[in-house]
Order: sequence, then C-alpha cells, then structure tokens
Amino acid sequence: MLTHVKKIFSYHELLINIALRDIRARYKQSLLGTTWAVIQPLSLMLVFTVVFSKFLHIKTDGTPYPIFSYCSLLPWSFFAASLTFAIPSLVNNSNLITKIYFPREIFPIASVLSCFLDFLVAGILFVFMMFYYHIQISWYIIFVPFIVCIQILFTLGIAFFGSAVIVFFRDVRYVVPLGLQLWMFATPVVYPTNIVPAKYLSIYMLNPMSCIMDSYRHVILYRNPPDMKYLGMAFIISLLTFSLAYWFFKKVEMKLADAI
Repeated sequence: MLTHVKKIFSYHELLINIALRDIRARYKQSLLGTTWAVIQPLSLMLVFTVVFSKFLHIKTDGTPYPIFSYCSLLPWSFFAASLTFAIPSLVNNSNLITKIYFPREIFPIASVLSCFLDFLVAGILFVFMMFYYHIQISWYIIFVPFIVCIQILFTLGIAFFGSAVIVFFRDVRYVVPLGLQLWMFATPVVYPTNIVPAKYLSIYMLNPMSCIMDSYRHVILYRNPPDMKYLGMAFIISLLTFSLAYWFFKKVEMKLADAI
C-alpha cells in the first residue's frame, strides 16, 4: 500500500491537473459557475423543509429544520456527487487509459477531489446559516476533519470498486443513481437518528454513512461529542471497504485498458 501511495504522490501534478480539468469541464459555459455547488443542497433543503417539517412534522430536538437538514445534505451531496463522477471516470477517460500508463486510480481520486471543492464552496452557505440561526460552536468542532476523512476514505473505497466494475459491466452506470436515491433514505439525512427503533439501531448503524451523518450533527449542531462507538465502527468499515476495494482495483488494473 505504501508503495502505491508513493507512486500516486509522484504523479501529484497529473492528479491536480485532472481534478482542475474536471472542475472546468463541469462549469464550462455555465452562467452560475460554482454557485451550482450551493444550489443543489439548498434546493433539496427547501423541498425537504416543506415536506418533512411542515407536513410530516419531523422533530429535530429544537434545531430549526432548514439547518438540521442542510448539515447532512451538504456532506451527502459531496458523497453522491463523488460517486456519480468517480465511478464512470475510467470509462469517460478511455482515450487516455489506452494510450499511456500511469496509476489508473488517479481518475477516481481526481473526481472526489474536484467534488470536495464543491463541498467547501457549499459550506460557505452553511457558515452563514449558523450565524443566522445563532448556532454556537463548541470545541467538539475539532472532530469535523476526522469525520470528513472517514467519509472520504469510505467514498474512495466505493469509487475504486465501482470504477473498476463498470469497465466490465456497463449496467453499473444505471445502478448508481438509483442506489444513491435509495441509500439516502436509508441514511439519516432528512430525519434524525432517534426515530429509528432502538432494537434496530445497531443494524442501522452498520451503514457507515449513518454514523457519519449523525456525527456531523452531534459535533456541529448539538455541541456534543460524536458517539465514538458508532464512529469507530464507521472508521473500521470504511477502512476495510477502502482496503478491499483498492486491492480489487489494483488486481484488475492491467485488464482495464483491454476491457475498456
């Protein structure tokens, strides 16, 4: 693993250039540019506020529903966009893969990196919302970088596996958007974790994204420490997912150019 990391680092300029190329291509001839990074979670927040807060009366422990939902929609949008762009990244760059050799994992990593920039841009609105709703920051905010790292680790694991599989089975292109839609409602993105019956909570938390979403809210909105039991479980599952997916990716790497 260390050897592969060193090799990727030696191609860091290529990685950065591909990530920048992806960002430019995404917003090319766009009037609003990177503002679209804010529009997606913001529009979802508005819709879910009406549906879940006004009609279904979801309880959020006194936290205004708009910022409650945006706190999780923001990282979820990063997760979903990363997979949407990273999984087909090898297929979309087949012209380069078949001509020259460099670590193929650069493409899914670059896709996640470019989406991370959108995540940071959309986070600016979240900061303003915190001021607007008078959400005070506690020292537990220091857990946020650690939570983000777990999320990126898990995202890269899914991206490596999906980007390799799609080369051999193009049906994955249609499975991804459907899977993400179902996955979102199986994750506490628009509802609190406390509505899950206690007897099912341990099973529910086997979904690393559930632990991650819940942890964001705990440290940012509720000013509490994250549940270290579930966050630790999310880290272990994410690490296993990343390790196995990366092993699989490297195992089939030499076959990608022929199959693509």
